[in-house]
Amino acid sequence: MQTTFTEEQLQDPGTKRANEILRSCVHCGFCTATCPTYQVLGDELDSPRGRIYLIKDMLENERVPDEKTVKHIDRCLSCLACMTTCPSGVHYMHLVDHARAYIEKHYDRPWSDRALRWLLARILPYPGRFRLALMAAKLAKPFKGLLPDARLRAMLDMAPKHIPPVSRNDDPQSFAPAEPRKKRVALMTGCAQKALNTDINDATIRLLTRLGCEVVVAQGAGCCGALTHHMGREGESHATAAKNIRAWAAEMDGQGLDAIVINTSGCGTTVKDYGHMFRNDPLAADAARVSAITMDVSELLMQLELPEGADKGLTVAYHAACSLQHGQQIKTHPKTLLKRAGFKVLEPADSHLCCGSAGTYNLMQPEISAELKARKVKTLEAKQPDLIAAGNIGCMMQIGSGTALPIVHTVELLDWATGGPQPPALTAPGKRAPEVPILR
Repeated sequence: MQTTFTEEQLQDPGTKRANEILRSCVHCGFCTATCPTYQVLGDELDSPRGRIYLIKDMLENERVPDEKTVKHIDRCLSCLACMTTCPSGVHYMHLVDHARAYIEKHYDRPWSDRALRWLLARILPYPGRFRLALMAAKLAKPFKGLLPDARLRAMLDMAPKHIPPVSRNDDPQSFAPAEPRKKRVALMTGCAQKALNTDINDATIRLLTRLGCEVVVAQGAGCCGALTHHMGREGESHATAAKNIRAWAAEMDGQGLDAIVINTSGCGTTVKDYGHMFRNDPLAADAARVSAITMDVSELLMQLELPEGADKGLTVAYHAACSLQHGQQIKTHPKTLLKRAGFKVLEPADSHLCCGSAGTYNLMQPEISAELKARKVKTLEAKQPDLIAAGNIGCMMQIGSGTALPIVHTVELLDWATGGPQPPALTAPGKRAPEVPILR
């Protein structure tokens, strides 16, 4: 694609990177075949190629974003399926992130949009605040029909029936391995996940220590910054990310780290991109070091000696989170691990398509999100599994709200299969419990 940015415009690092990305696009349109919003809406401007044209026009002409441009960019899930499909290697993630930051800086949103985005940015990255918000949402749920805004109704729907108590395993500390130490790793405990589901981190710690890892929860680490980053709020997201970089760099410079382990793939995609996000920042060197050793938990488990298990007699439908299969290009590890542990693993049709969660997307674009959820649940249930496994809390909440099948994190099943407790989600009220127990 030909661009006409001036030398002055290219002095801005974000614009310079956008120019590189735009020039790599050859208009082939392969991305339209795998774009969820294009499949649902059928509008070229709701495909990556259409959005690229809108972004190019907006940035080259340095114009104030109009309502049309903002609408179509807001509709992007950032699922990154287009990056998996693109034969030219167009780094759409960096382009749309820059476009969102540009919009946040130059576009005057309606007051209701500003208020909603401010609210989400002030609540979701903070587990204590989020927990209180979930409690309030449970109380308000019976009255959701009185709310005129579908986005507010979606926020109430997000509240789970059960809000777990705080897990003290999420506090800064170190967990000793159950056998001679093989690795020393830092576990990112996250933000929203700590309020929605404490079982995931608990299971991760048990499993990794059982397999010979010392697991450290670093002092000062917290939210990865993804939620605000994808809203274009760069100042807030970078401030949050900087805390993590400093916390993990201190551990690396102290007793050392072999890996930074992340069990929420949406966070993993962002942390692995810290090197790019901070490339022009004084923290650039430390950010690059952090990104270099960041792993999804499935990547680390592939390096450890996970015991091979006997057939468990259970069929697991594996949902591949977009941030894992497209953002991090991790496609086979979770399935390989589940099969090794003794599960029969199936994938649904159109497994490359997003479930509609996408961070805060299900709250800000509830209609499109609901359509994608219905499609995903239908394809998963068509496999007639005993349960569903996924590697991202957002996907688990989204899919779990649309099916009676239990949905658990991959690491919970691996923990259970190697001697840990049964995942509580398998016997949760309102869920259809598997008929065959996993453990003897």
